[in-house]
Amino acid sequence: MTDYVDSYYARTRADDRRRPPLEGSATTEIAVVGGGMAGLATALGLAERGRKVTLLEARRVGWGASGRNGGFVSAGYALGPDDLIRKLGKPRAQELYALSKEGVALVRKRAEAIGGGVAPIVDGIAGCSWFDDRAAVERRAGFMNETFGERREVWDREKVRSIWRSPRYYDAVFNPDAFSFHSLNFSRGNAAMIEALGGVVHEDSPVVEVDLKGEPKRLRTARGTLTADQVVFCCSGYIEGLVGPLSRAILPIGTYVVLTEPVGERLKDIVGAPNGVSDDRFANDYYRPLPDTRLLWGGRISRWTDPQGLVDTMMGDLRRVYPQLSDLKAAVAWPGTMGYAVHKMPQIGQLYPGVWYSQAYGGHGMATTTLGGELVASAIAEGDERYKLFAPFGLIPAGGRLGTWYAQAVYWSYQARDAWNLWRQGAG
Repeated sequence: MTDYVDSYYARTRADDRRRPPLEGSATTEIAVVGGGMAGLATALGLAERGRKVTLLEARRVGWGASGRNGGFVSAGYALGPDDLIRKLGKPRAQELYALSKEGVALVRKRAEAIGGGVAPIVDGIAGCSWFDDRAAVERRAGFMNETFGERREVWDREKVRSIWRSPRYYDAVFNPDAFSFHSLNFSRGNAAMIEALGGVVHEDSPVVEVDLKGEPKRLRTARGTLTADQVVFCCSGYIEGLVGPLSRAILPIGTYVVLTEPVGERLKDIVGAPNGVSDDRFANDYYRPLPDTRLLWGGRISRWTDPQGLVDTMMGDLRRVYPQLSDLKAAVAWPGTMGYAVHKMPQIGQLYPGVWYSQAYGGHGMATTTLGGELVASAIAEGDERYKLFAPFGLIPAGGRLGTWYAQAVYWSYQARDAWNLWRQGAG
């Protein structure tokens, strides 16, 4: 039986109850494939609407990126707001952004219902700037507030450096509506809520064969068969060829997190607030302090989903921001695999009648992933057509192995652009 990858989240999960694998033949109204946040949100949304739903997870609930991430929850998409407006026009971009804010509210509502396992819920995430350009920070905050109804605050560098004592930081944009929490316990809590409403969750049940054209649909696992009137695929970066058009539209991309050893009393003199922090580089870091004075530090993306030397790489990034922690050691580091689309937006829709998909949430965070599940659930149960707002971002082939190399090259170009901008700043 599969266990969780060693991580902060796996070490601090609220419980370790295992869901049994699918065995023999079973029937359901709606089958959901994938027990990450997209699948859990879909199944929970359906169960809340009184539909009979069964979720099949290949390993453990939240085993993938949904239970290994930084635990940040905020509105928005991997595709930047400027690009979203250029693609769709301002009114449609505003509609999509408003949906992502609904996702934030829904995550908070469910987190509060789960209770202590996701604690602490820390409100507010700071976006600290590596660049000495106060005007640019003010423009970013003003644009988000005026265009999308945000409440972002500009914090001057004196305030920023009095809290986060890094020589890298200048001014910051603080988002009071974003928050951080325990992502694996949130995922596991969602599974428990599905079951409390009469839904069924099976772990260790990888789907190995599908028949989607017949009626009913059939899903075969290693030990059983599930028939369903409708099926929703939420596998994203872990789909591995199960459904051709969905697999071809996804780039499986690695991202990484490290947990440090406890810093101790000196942490409050270096990282003086419990909030999550990101920065404004194209290739940015993100992190947050934990109640036991450890730091949870994430960043980087690459085509390598399990790279060598991960601890040294991630701790090097941390020490670059906080050289006063040069003696700090890591407790554990881990990778996660996210699914990206070439257009940097979620893919939500129907593949065939009765066959749905919700995938490509890499870079969007847990709020937008939850939103996608809710949109599919409301479409199936209520005929809600808001999911069609994502129709401009379809199942574009991602290029397979060449696509992952292209994504790697793009990331390297981001790092080069950051280096050039920092050099110009120093030269100026």
